[in-house]
Amino acid sequence: MKQFISKINTRMGFFFLLVFLFWLKTLLAYFADFSLGVSGIFQWFIMLINPLAITFLLFGLALYAKKAKIFYPLILLIDIGNTVLLYLNVIYYREFSDFMTINTMLGYSKVDQGLSGSSLALTEPHDLLFWLDIVIILVLMLMRKIKFDQNPLPKRLGFQVTSLSVLLFGFNLMFAEIDRPQLITRTFDRTYIVKYLGIDAFTVYDGAKTEQTSKMRSSATKSELKSVEKYVHGHYAKSNKKYYGIAKGKNVIVIHLESFQQFLIDDKVEGQTVTPFLNKIYHSKSTYAFSNFFNQVGQGKTSDAENMLETGTFGLPQGSLFAQLGTDQTFQAAPAILNQEQGYTSAVFHGNVASFWNRNNVYKNMGYQYFFSASYYDTSGDKSTGYGLKDKLLFKDSIKYLQYLQQPFYAKYITVSNHFPFDLDKEDSSFKVPNTGNSSVNNYFKTANYLDQSVKEFFTFLKKSGLYDNSVIILYGDHYGISNSANKDLAKTFSQDSSHFKSYGSDPVDNWTDWDNTQLQRVPFMIHIPGVKNGGIQKQYGGEIDVLPTLLHLLGINSKKYMQFGTDLFSSQHDQVVAFRNQDYITPNYTSISGTVYDNNTGQVVTPTGSLKKQIAKDQKKVNKQLGMSDSLNEKNLLRFYTPKGFKAVNSQLYNYANGLNKELAVQKKLGLKSTSMYSKNRDRSLEDLYKTDAPEASHSKSKNNRIQITNPDSNSGN
Repeated sequence: MKQFISKINTRMGFFFLLVFLFWLKTLLAYFADFSLGVSGIFQWFIMLINPLAITFLLFGLALYAKKAKIFYPLILLIDIGNTVLLYLNVIYYREFSDFMTINTMLGYSKVDQGLSGSSLALTEPHDLLFWLDIVIILVLMLMRKIKFDQNPLPKRLGFQVTSLSVLLFGFNLMFAEIDRPQLITRTFDRTYIVKYLGIDAFTVYDGAKTEQTSKMRSSATKSELKSVEKYVHGHYAKSNKKYYGIAKGKNVIVIHLESFQQFLIDDKVEGQTVTPFLNKIYHSKSTYAFSNFFNQVGQGKTSDAENMLETGTFGLPQGSLFAQLGTDQTFQAAPAILNQEQGYTSAVFHGNVASFWNRNNVYKNMGYQYFFSASYYDTSGDKSTGYGLKDKLLFKDSIKYLQYLQQPFYAKYITVSNHFPFDLDKEDSSFKVPNTGNSSVNNYFKTANYLDQSVKEFFTFLKKSGLYDNSVIILYGDHYGISNSANKDLAKTFSQDSSHFKSYGSDPVDNWTDWDNTQLQRVPFMIHIPGVKNGGIQKQYGGEIDVLPTLLHLLGINSKKYMQFGTDLFSSQHDQVVAFRNQDYITPNYTSISGTVYDNNTGQVVTPTGSLKKQIAKDQKKVNKQLGMSDSLNEKNLLRFYTPKGFKAVNSQLYNYANGLNKELAVQKKLGLKSTSMYSKNRDRSLEDLYKTDAPEASHSKSKNNRIQITNPDSNSGN
């Protein structure tokens, strides 16, 4: 021990100690938290050495410091900073099964507002090990067990360590290229970069890509839009005459089912039907329900889903388009299109703060006229979860604003109760959860059941108010609720419902594969049109990118002149190759995941030959082009150079989300007898009393103010 203490009491000994401890922490993250898909001795070797090069390089910067009072604080700051980066990636990975990008970090403040409980729920007991070494070292320093070495190091030593770091990285990269050619020059899954080069290298790589995108955006020209325009027009699918315009003039109500996956439909656990009401809607002859509809989100998750549904373009390959580019992005989105084409009023109802995902800026650029965010509701006490007002209360408390919207309107409800970590107060639900050994998986069924009840109560109101018969109601799941890392625990519940076995195998837990993970990316998509009798379950494959052209055609609006990358789901020309954000894809016959092809009938890996090999190459090229064209449009903000005939570019300065109720009332007063709001149609009587909920938190007291101030008010969000 004395010999060890004497070693670390030298600068080089202290340097190697910190490098070794950080290497161990990185391996802890690799083994305990990240799923890197390592196979074979060679890949294991690469993964074990990949943290060393850049760790030597970063920590070695302190070796250039001559004075001890600079060396020790500097190397500790580097150690702490690198540990923070590593640990943030660990937490992020547990929720998103992905790594933090520069865009994610830059947009963190916009995403973090409104979060309160998820980070704590994502912690694990072994997380202590990421910080324990730093605490012990600082304590030993304070106790003077570790002493500052006042002897300056040779000037050349810092340079030698830097040179060694570069050499090590060169060998690391060479080994990586041997096992995965063109790792850097081609676009691969972010997991590959981490697996072969490490977290620090990935962050540097991502930073370079981010800077490249920034320069590309600033130097973009109008001529670059031509190739995108050519692609979009060539990819357009003509509308199906049978469905074109069948919902023209109707209100559109979009219900965003947070983290809701398709397997919940018709699912049972512990002898209970999880979503009885949504099952009824799904099987209704007034509903076009899509059983092979997939989420296509990336790191932006909910915001990516919103972006696809509103604009018909993909989210970014890294980070969130809303958070990173949304403040000054040019959109041709559903609210503006419907307003200019058919005179629709538009509004969003969401019980979280307006700045969450930068929505307060994005919605203005999309042309949303009203945004009733958290500050319009009483979110105090147990009325809210970490992500905002509970769903039953959101629907109920929104009626005082919904009733004044001029019809036809386009209204979107963003629910939050079915969000990770799926916490719900005991008095809100008596649903019996399964016992999978994973509390998040267990509670997922309870919060989904609560969401189902919330939607049922809202539908009951729509029918009582008369709004139901004159509306199109779209219900969709935005993305997965259970991450891939917990899917094996989820599969334990499938033994209670044999209908899942056909999709996931007779022994889903032991035989689980990446193919199974992909199948679980299905989310519900239902278009409910009261009065329609020819609805039913639609088998065609599609995704969130296809929603906007489908909706526009149902409303009798031709989508051809707009820059949209999906196709009408009802069209005979609809493209059934569904692209995922990481360039994987799925078709009715097979699934391609990181280059591995699975047969959808068997779930087994196949080796493509002949015509199948050609078809897979063709489909992969199609996916890459579709994503690439969308990225070019969004990253360069090319829509600023394109205004379709009859469409006016949105001027965000015209929108202000403060005092929304007063603005609705002013419009109603100005229109007088021409007002089409529900309130006016009800002979100037409120419809709030028609809404019934069993939510225990529901209050019968009514505020005289049109805006209720809460802990995080967004009264300036419209400025």
